[in-house]
Amino acid sequence: MNILQTYQTFYFVGIGGIGMSALARYFNASGKNVLGYDKTNTKLTQNLMNEGIDIVFEDLIDERITSLQKEDTLVIYTPAIKTLGILDFFNQNQFEVLKRAKVLGLITENTDCIAIAGTHGKTTTSTLVAHLCKEADLPFSCFLGGISENFKSNFLYNGSTYSVVEADEYDRSFLNLSPDWAVVTSTDADHLDIYGDINHIEEGFRQFAALVPQDKQLFVRKGLEIGRGHQTYAVNEPADYYSDNLRMDHDKIYFDFHTPTETVKDFVWEIPGIHNVENATVALAILHNLGADFDTLKKAIANFKGIKRRYTKHIYQNGKIYIDDYAHHPTEINAVMSSIRTFYPDKKLLVAFQPHLFSRTRDFADGFAESLSKADELILLDIYPARELQENFEGITSSWLLDKVILNKKEVSTLSDAFEKIKEKDFDILLTVGAGNIDTLYDPICEWIQKI
Repeated sequence: MNILQTYQTFYFVGIGGIGMSALARYFNASGKNVLGYDKTNTKLTQNLMNEGIDIVFEDLIDERITSLQKEDTLVIYTPAIKTLGILDFFNQNQFEVLKRAKVLGLITENTDCIAIAGTHGKTTTSTLVAHLCKEADLPFSCFLGGISENFKSNFLYNGSTYSVVEADEYDRSFLNLSPDWAVVTSTDADHLDIYGDINHIEEGFRQFAALVPQDKQLFVRKGLEIGRGHQTYAVNEPADYYSDNLRMDHDKIYFDFHTPTETVKDFVWEIPGIHNVENATVALAILHNLGADFDTLKKAIANFKGIKRRYTKHIYQNGKIYIDDYAHHPTEINAVMSSIRTFYPDKKLLVAFQPHLFSRTRDFADGFAESLSKADELILLDIYPARELQENFEGITSSWLLDKVILNKKEVSTLSDAFEKIKEKDFDILLTVGAGNIDTLYDPICEWIQKI
């Protein structure tokens, strides 16, 4: 028997994380008693509370915790949280305490699990696969690393035959999954605080790929070495599944899709960037293999609205354009900047970027500097520490990174000062980008630009 069935109460340590909140929503929708802790009250935690989940924001051992029975309670935590009194209490009192990834693996154990992995592209791809499953009316549930604009959530239950999960490489979490189908979008260097170097990252992805039982159900972007048989996908070059004949018309992208046996012309969608056509290509490949017909898939691709904070774009009557994106790695920032420069080559671009983690800023400083130098003007916010402490990374600051950026107009700002600085600038396009709490600027910026 799956051990999850023995518990009625689920306590989440770090419930406001995007992956944790999807699990919390799953158990809440299943009629379980769900509660938890998070350091910060955000839009996401507010939504969880509106859905009936009890959340606290102080690290206190109160009656809500002491009244929990260990026989009836499973504690789920994220490895991003290193020290916490609440977590110490559960461990000292011998509660069952499991990592998020382990629990996700247990949930999906009895499903046909479709796991999307990669250092870039996994959120868009997994969300798109889930959207296509919904439009094809397949019996599935999904656990996503972003908020789908179609579902308005990072979790959806539409049955239990299939599960669509974002397979997180951080802390080697994805090795807890049992994927029946899988995608590897990229294996670039990241999370060097965990892996040490690119060789260990690539080995981690090879271990993940080895979990898939059949070669034909593993899809890998062409050019990546994964150490076993698989199907390839690509854009603008032949592969087992590929797209080509890309063309743009009024912010829409058209492309043709090729399977090993047929060509389907004129898919159309509004999500910019060649990298996103690549994501669409592998999503279509999987759904084609699951038996979805191309008429359904064409309609589904056309009405895919994307993911919050993945190139979320607003065009205003005053001519201003505001784009918000979650990119937090040089490769991702380059993809966003490339899309902006492709669509709007002559527009003046102001970028406000919040680096995420001292270690990532240190490890990829030159890459960040190169990508940010493509702006016309830069406001560089203080580094968002997440699970790290500044004292362990002496000298790694936003001022240190700014010195590497080749721009005449550049400055460092706190998050609290950033909005006022933005309002003083002359720009055609504003891009806010980063994975920390820079998203708190989103609503004030939208309201302000609407009025100017």
